[in-house]
Formats: sequence, structure tokens, C-alpha cells
Amino acid sequence: MKITIWQLARICHETNRLYCWSIGDPSQLPWEAAPQWQKDSTVNGIRFHLKNPMATPADSHANWLAEKLREGWKHGTMKDTFLKTHPCILPYDELSQEQQAKDSLFMGIVNALRNEVQGE
Repeated sequence: MKITIWQLARICHETNRLYCWSIGDPSQLPWEAAPQWQKDSTVNGIRFHLKNPMATPADSHANWLAEKLREGWKHGTMKDTFLKTHPCILPYDELSQEQQAKDSLFMGIVNALRNEVQGE
């Protein structure tokens, strides 16, 4: 069964949202209510992994971090989309294991479904 990159993005986003919820972070909105910048960021991460099949979770985070820094985000103790602060604006090895797990989950989903993505 073939899927679009946007369908894969929804799967990745919802997995991340539910994982965040399980670790006490209910801040993620469902895919349907997520802002477009967040959806675009998910697609960017997927494209990164599709083009770089040997990428590690640390590489995934570095790709996300570079995107956030280009967009003017900075480190902050709380995620704030208005102030563009995020507690994960850190090198991968400074993230907690719980936060590192998000990159592993994302990478695992993309790698598991990479052959099903049409048009990329």
C-alpha cells in the first residue's frame, strides 16, 4: 500500500504527540489542529530521512535543530511558539533520554515505511 509523504507526516506527528502525552507533555495538538509550520517541519524531517537512509537519531535532531535555528528559535525552558523558545534547542547529547527517544521513534517510522512513500 502506497502512502503520500503527508500521510506519513501525520503518522509521525501523531506518534510524537502520543509519546509526548505519555511522558507528561500534553502540549502537542492533533494533526488536524497543528499549525502549518509544524506540519511542514515534520515533512522536512521525513524528506531528510528519505534522502539519508543511514542517518542516526542524532542526525535527525541536528536536522531539526538547524531548521529551528534558521527560523529564529532559541533555547528556552518552555516551548513558546510566540517567543520561539524550545527546551530541545540543544545538542543531541544534552537532551534527556526521553527527548532523544522522539528522534528514534521518528526515524524508525520513516525507515519502516520508506518503501511505501509515493512521489519522493
